[in-house]
Amino acid sequence: MENKEQVRATLELNVSAPKFVLKDVFDRMIDLESYKGKKVLIAFFRHAGCPFCNLRVHFLQKEQEKLKEDGLEMIFFFESSEKVLLGSTFHKEISPVPLLSDPEKIWYATYGIESSALKSTKSHLTSFIQTAIRAKAKGLPMHAMADGESITTIPAEFLLDENLIIRKIHYASGLNDRISMEEIYAFAKGGKA
Repeated sequence: MENKEQVRATLELNVSAPKFVLKDVFDRMIDLESYKGKKVLIAFFRHAGCPFCNLRVHFLQKEQEKLKEDGLEMIFFFESSEKVLLGSTFHKEISPVPLLSDPEKIWYATYGIESSALKSTKSHLTSFIQTAIRAKAKGLPMHAMADGESITTIPAEFLLDENLIIRKIHYASGLNDRISMEEIYAFAKGGKA
């Protein structure tokens, strides 16, 4: 019997981002095409109880107004169901940033989000305790996964220019690996990714 490795399609730089028109958990229609003329950070997170992801969301949320002033909008995807996300006070307060629930992982697959038991395990072994302590200190949610959520999902972030062309792709090498804020700010202010 042949052992077939699972192949995932990944996105490429300097091409149009896959377009979507989706209802977010706050009941708003989010049409990526309507973001034309603005720069966009699209971030794919794991599940609603993930301390690695919730720390990143917390930090991005604190920077949201400054980034918006510089012309950069954000859109967040979670693999958790709408019910799970809306059951969390923290996630309900993410608005005005759109929060898209994708438990079937349709858009995770479209954007090439990786599933890796190895990367997830390594991150949990090397930095889970420190990350959990930091998340708890900030009052961020941490809980077991709900049905359909996966411990192997690896986050990713994408920076799109004003024409919705992908200028930066960051498929994380671990659960704390993200685009630096310096790079996001430089991109928002007109620099290149």
